[in-house]
Amino acid sequence: MADLSRLKRNSLGKPPPATEASTNLTAPEVAPPAPETPTAPLEPLEIRDGRSARRSGRTLQFATRVSPEFDTRFRAIAQRDGLLLAELLERSLDAYEAKRKTKSIR
Repeated sequence: MADLSRLKRNSLGKPPPATEASTNLTAPEVAPPAPETPTAPLEPLEIRDGRSARRSGRTLQFATRVSPEFDTRFRAIAQRDGLLLAELLERSLDAYEAKRKTKSIR
């Protein structure tokens, strides 16, 4: 059988009395104030179930950070036109390149 008599016990000493303990567990939880934004509140957008979307053949993930206003506008346009977000992004890039090409020809 193992000899456990040499193991250290209570190496931290006695705990402090309850009067010295922090009261943070009994304090109310207060969230920090939200930053004030001068923009109008955004309308909630009906989110389309991604499982019902058609297969697109796209396999590379492309992630970026955008403003909430951009996200709302982008998703609203995609939903209005029945496009996937990737399709709208591809069309946006095509339109940008076409516009830039016409400006450089002049």
